[in-house]
Amino acid sequence: MKHRSLRTAVRVGLLPAGIAIALSPAFAMAQESGKDATTLDKIEVTGSRIKRADVETSQPILTLTRAEIQKQGVTSVADVLQRISSNGAALNSTFNNGGDGSSGISLRNLGASRTLVLVNGRRWTQDMSGTVDLNTIPVAMIERVEILKDGASTIYGSDAIAGVVNIITRKNYEGAEAGAYVGQYQQGDGERQAYDFTIGTGNDRGNVMIGASYVKEEAVMAGDRKISAGGPPFFGGQSGTGFPGSFVNPADNKRYVLNAQGRPVRYVSSVDGYNTAPDNYLLTPQERTSLFAQANYDITDDVRFKTEMLYNERISEQLLAAMPVTGMTLSADSYYNPTNPNGKYNGSVPGGAVDLVGSVNRRFQESGGRSFNQNVKNWHFYGGFEGSFDVADRPFDWDMGYRYDRTDENDLTYGLFNVGAIEAAYGPSFRDADGIVKCGSAGNVIAGCVPMDPLAGLGGLSQGALDFTGFTAHDSSRVTSKSYYANVSGDIVDLPAGPLAFATGYEHRTESGQFDPDAFIAAGLSTGNGTKPTAGGYSLDEAYLELAVPVLADMPGAKLLDFSLATRYSDYSNFGDTLNSKFGFRWKPINDLLIRGNWSQGFRAPTINNLFAGDSDSFESYIDPCSSHSGMRGNPQIAARCNAEGVPITFEQPGDGSSRQTLEPFTWASNQQLRPETSETRTLGFVYNPSWLEGFDISLDWWKVEIDNAIIRPDAEFILDKCYAGTPGEQAVYCGLYSRDPAYPGDPNIITHLRMPLLNLASYNVEGWDMTVHYKLPETSFGKFSITWDSSYISDWATQATADSVEEHRQGLYFARDPYWRIKSNLSLDWTMGDWGATWGMRYKSGLEEECPYAGGSNDARAYCSDPDRVTADGPEPRNHLGAVTYHDIQVRYNTPWNATVALGANNVFDKEPPLSLKAPYNQFDPQYDLPGAFYYLQYRQRF
Repeated sequence: MKHRSLRTAVRVGLLPAGIAIALSPAFAMAQESGKDATTLDKIEVTGSRIKRADVETSQPILTLTRAEIQKQGVTSVADVLQRISSNGAALNSTFNNGGDGSSGISLRNLGASRTLVLVNGRRWTQDMSGTVDLNTIPVAMIERVEILKDGASTIYGSDAIAGVVNIITRKNYEGAEAGAYVGQYQQGDGERQAYDFTIGTGNDRGNVMIGASYVKEEAVMAGDRKISAGGPPFFGGQSGTGFPGSFVNPADNKRYVLNAQGRPVRYVSSVDGYNTAPDNYLLTPQERTSLFAQANYDITDDVRFKTEMLYNERISEQLLAAMPVTGMTLSADSYYNPTNPNGKYNGSVPGGAVDLVGSVNRRFQESGGRSFNQNVKNWHFYGGFEGSFDVADRPFDWDMGYRYDRTDENDLTYGLFNVGAIEAAYGPSFRDADGIVKCGSAGNVIAGCVPMDPLAGLGGLSQGALDFTGFTAHDSSRVTSKSYYANVSGDIVDLPAGPLAFATGYEHRTESGQFDPDAFIAAGLSTGNGTKPTAGGYSLDEAYLELAVPVLADMPGAKLLDFSLATRYSDYSNFGDTLNSKFGFRWKPINDLLIRGNWSQGFRAPTINNLFAGDSDSFESYIDPCSSHSGMRGNPQIAARCNAEGVPITFEQPGDGSSRQTLEPFTWASNQQLRPETSETRTLGFVYNPSWLEGFDISLDWWKVEIDNAIIRPDAEFILDKCYAGTPGEQAVYCGLYSRDPAYPGDPNIITHLRMPLLNLASYNVEGWDMTVHYKLPETSFGKFSITWDSSYISDWATQATADSVEEHRQGLYFARDPYWRIKSNLSLDWTMGDWGATWGMRYKSGLEEECPYAGGSNDARAYCSDPDRVTADGPEPRNHLGAVTYHDIQVRYNTPWNATVALGANNVFDKEPPLSLKAPYNQFDPQYDLPGAFYYLQYRQRF
């Protein structure tokens, strides 16, 4: 057996678990020298609290080293993790409309809140939705990242359902280094720059490391890429709300605009609408500044103090087209009402002055775009002690500590408007003797009010009117997480196959958060959706026990057989307690083959937003069961309820008989009665590391995740269907959530209010396979080569909205911003020779199918729909195919004589275009794909 250092032992031990790590030079030298083995220290591996020398566990783990991260040529660990094969769809900086500058990871497509993110084995700061912004962790402080592709609630508690990401920082670093990075797209935009400096010093008693990093990422405009610039096909950025503003003529109930002469002409969406796409970011900008420090000190030979601190600030922005102000009423007495014969347009719409009730639409382009700005500050502190002691000649390890995380966010939103001020500006107005148009009437002028002409062409809104109606929204939030814990581990007793090991511990944690929206937004006076404040929190106590039980060793057919067992008890202040357990095994029938399996229970506790979020407005699309458009009205039970509510049989929901958006906003609500989600995870696989082929290993693992009581928000149609056609028990739950207005102007009996709370209703059943192949070839005269191939295959991704709903299978399908690739695969070839090195990487995403909603009514859409005539047993179901995509990345490196490394690289070097999607709500492609255009970069790292 050959000598190897502890770090080398970790790397080599993880290789059979599907980890692409090159063997260290120290190991290669030791092999050549033929030194004898040394005793290995025990370490803790992600997924277990038991320290052991053998780092192969019953659970599959993927590790990314610091060197591998640097070879990918990115400026955020989020960009690295979102590329791994087991990741699904998560927020990133390509999310503009709906993004907030954060980036996450969603293993198995199960959502970022079901993937637990740790730093050095401890929880990291989360937002009120229970997700971690990976941009808060600077790449400069990372040593490696371990991704546990299995459930681990028994070890870490809530959220570890789909898996765990454990980011491990550099330890005992001595020396200094500085790094610089610059890059941009081939189109000359999207510039990125990053700089970092780290210094560390230590002696035989302790070590201190401090560092700083700065990252700046510039924007890319949607109008600067053909696929996202709007226009044909499908006018991806086209909006019906443009300028000049439009209105409905009460005489014929048709929509009009005014031409340059102030005469009404029929509104045509393709002419009078507005292409919003060029006004939007395709890639959002952000700036990140980080300061970090960590230290350890041996107080005695058996007691060590450790601490880590971090400050991170993110400044980010999203930009949308100017605010569309719709559904407004222009007073009959407004100087700018075209029906007013005494107004600007001299009664160009005949019939006498009338209010244009709820029909005036205009995009306030003169104000510029809607700019959403975040300033997010994160503070992290950890301090603790660790050590060892002996009992009856048996060594035990212990650790205890305190963690504090806080996130403060201040948001500014520009380009919003005060509805009350707009109503005043659209109200009565007149032109006085000085030729100035004023609000009110002669002798009764409304002080401070500036009238507005919503039907004028571009430039027709005066700066005074914009100043009077506009406002800047100020929102703020704070999330605080605190915990203290204690753990102890060691060997209890020697069994014939080895020591029975254990770990046990206790943790107390508190979570709290608050969100304070702008006063105008909270009062519902903004042209955007209203939102109420959020405030709340909870605490919990947890205890766990983990055992490693050796059964057989060094026997024919059982070189190794052991079991791992764990259970965790969690007691929450809001919903009560939960108990979760796990069982795993490892079996080596021969030295070269490891067979492993795991069964575990898991849970996800409701988040602060789930429990305490303030009510918020949402405009929903639904079909009213009482409408004559609906086939449900013919059901006697439904008809009886409609009659009891006074809804006549002739009632028609506004619209054309299809699902229509609400005229009044419905209400999204949280729910303090929510229970935790529960899960079961199973894995079974093998690792083969043949002794006859040195440097080669392959792992293959089957996995299955089942989630029950998943928290979802039932849509409006579901709530109404359960009320009208459900059982008496369902009616009692759902019928009190809505109300009608029998006197609603123009549309009596429409539903004007519907409350949509979060409920524990859904379930998920997800299954697939992971495979990793690694081969480090023998050294040749042309250098050293290694190959890594990591792939994930989803065989089934099923979900049910409720227990009695139809199961929906999503594998291989595209949903808006939520692709379900059957296969994701990464293949890389690495070469080194002397001071030179190069890496060629390929990232593959399989093809997808999506609904083709416009296939029956749009010739343009039919031209781009790959299968518009598809028919199934359920009837016509046209589909569009999104082709598979392979991205190629390349990097060349050189280690200079002055102890520096220079790297030149390109991502998406062949400028692969993302597949065009009919369902993508913005940009006509999904943000999980790379932007069009090759990205070129230069890295320089100097070591001192």
